[in-house]
Amino acid sequence: MKNARLGTLEVSRIGLGAMTMAGTYTAEGGLDEAESIRTIHRALDLGVTHIDTAEIYGPFLSEEIVGRALTGRRDGVVIATKFGLYSHDLDQRSPDSSAANIRTAVEGSLRRLGTDHIDLYYQHRVDRNTPIEETAGAVADLIAEGKVLHFGLSEASPETIRRAHAVQTVSALQTEYSLWTRDVEAEILPLLRELGIGLVPYSPLGHGLLTGRIRTVADFPDDDWRKTNPRFTGENFSRNLAIVEEVRAIGAEAGATPAQTALAWLLTRGDDIAPIPGTRRVDRVEENTAADRIELTTSQVARLDDLTPAAGARHDDGNMASIDR
Repeated sequence: MKNARLGTLEVSRIGLGAMTMAGTYTAEGGLDEAESIRTIHRALDLGVTHIDTAEIYGPFLSEEIVGRALTGRRDGVVIATKFGLYSHDLDQRSPDSSAANIRTAVEGSLRRLGTDHIDLYYQHRVDRNTPIEETAGAVADLIAEGKVLHFGLSEASPETIRRAHAVQTVSALQTEYSLWTRDVEAEILPLLRELGIGLVPYSPLGHGLLTGRIRTVADFPDDDWRKTNPRFTGENFSRNLAIVEEVRAIGAEAGATPAQTALAWLLTRGDDIAPIPGTRRVDRVEENTAADRIELTTSQVARLDDLTPAAGARHDDGNMASIDR
């Protein structure tokens, strides 16, 4: 598989997101840790070197699964994890990017992941109660100690990115970027390229809709947050299904599935972009990684560029409020 660069960090240009391994989008009783581990192993066999997780996934379960899967296979794998959405002082989900909480968080993540260093350590969401300079300085201390190699931000505004980067070099920004979420192109992506920061798109398949397999939300579990996501509700959902059909048609010309087409388009955006489609299934990781071999024509890329924008906000009001803008 070809590689991408996140600052000075080199990763496979298609990675693997491990959030769903902790139960997201899963009905009760649907978790299968053995399958998740097989999926990680298959990803490694297919050339994936970039595994993304976070302490809040579970919480802690995703990191534990990744750690078990990488036992004996740690070398050559870039492990990315995140801090800041779990307060270890309160022992609950709560934003906390203070230096003290980061110190506790990193020790737990290292233990669960079974490693002596984290390759890429992200602030999961900007903590409005902690100056970003304090957070960046705390990560800089961990880098000096060798416990962390690279610093990342997730869903950070241009101002926050600049302020953090002035204290400790930021290697990567994680945010949504896909055929139906292109906000990043206006201001964020030019800034990242100015500063030499890579982009790691999460949800590059539109929370599953761009795979072409979702035709209704009726089968989603009751606690699936997509049931209240504006892009999956009402008339917006119908309009967005039409976008998927356009992706499907272009993919058919290229000999690709809708998911592969969406990922292949993303890979045309630059060698500083490394999406992390999430899955816990072997067949899905095989499908996603095969996008590395899809060659879209100039005409096909242009048609994908011109797709109708997604209908609806990318999150509901509550989730959008947590994003630094």
